[in-house]
Amino acid sequence: MKVGLVGKVLGHSWSSKIHEAFFKEMGITGSYELIEVPQDKIDHFFASAAQQFDGLNVTIPYKVKALHHMPAMSQAAQKIGAANTLVFTKGRKEAHNTDYLGFGRLLDHEGIHLSGKRIIILGTGGAARAVLQYVLDQAPKEIIIMARNMEKGKRELIDFLARAPEVTMMDYDHQRDLPFHDTIINTTPVGMSPHTGFSPVRPEVFAKTREAAVDIVYNPTETKFMHLAKRAGVPCCNGLYMLVAQAIASEEIWMDQKVDRSIVECIAARLEEELHG
Repeated sequence: MKVGLVGKVLGHSWSSKIHEAFFKEMGITGSYELIEVPQDKIDHFFASAAQQFDGLNVTIPYKVKALHHMPAMSQAAQKIGAANTLVFTKGRKEAHNTDYLGFGRLLDHEGIHLSGKRIIILGTGGAARAVLQYVLDQAPKEIIIMARNMEKGKRELIDFLARAPEVTMMDYDHQRDLPFHDTIINTTPVGMSPHTGFSPVRPEVFAKTREAAVDIVYNPTETKFMHLAKRAGVPCCNGLYMLVAQAIASEEIWMDQKVDRSIVECIAARLEEELHG
């Protein structure tokens, strides 16, 4: 099986470690490549990908664009409007989204509940769409989305805003005006390696966070966002477990078979141990 990850910059990625560990665990002969493609060449890459790979994962900034290159898509990918998994095997050419499932498993793993809560989501990109859809499906009290560019953010999320009256938007210039909230979720790449030491929000925001801070960035294992949350006494987590869960879900799609949940736990624990020496 020949699969890989396509994105603009992938020096930070740990995806190869996860998939190689999965191949070893399952006794599969396979390869997982990291494929950096500049934005002016991504359309050509997607057009010929089926001739080169059995499947692909897709990351920043191509999750929305990938959807438009596939003739078929899962219900989740269609609803979210972004794809992180493409499959080209057994005559299939389909787009899927496993970020939704991965994010849900991360929250389950951390014991974070969203029903009836006020949730802050940072970002409006492809990952934000999967997170937003998952949060909406948990019936929260309110969702506030923070965007750097309000006009662009509203265009990117127009479908969500039209069907979800509980969702409102706010720009970062007004983050001091954020109300008290239960959970804050960072879906932006701010603070991700190699550009560490930055947080998408100021320290005072965490004084209004009652329950949890979730950063879907996984490299470094403690981002500036998480550091500020911890300093404010707010429980927090990174996106490593989400990364492993969505990766294994992608493998399930490529192989067209279910994988025992214990594999996710095993690989996540092993990677966590490796990262902490």
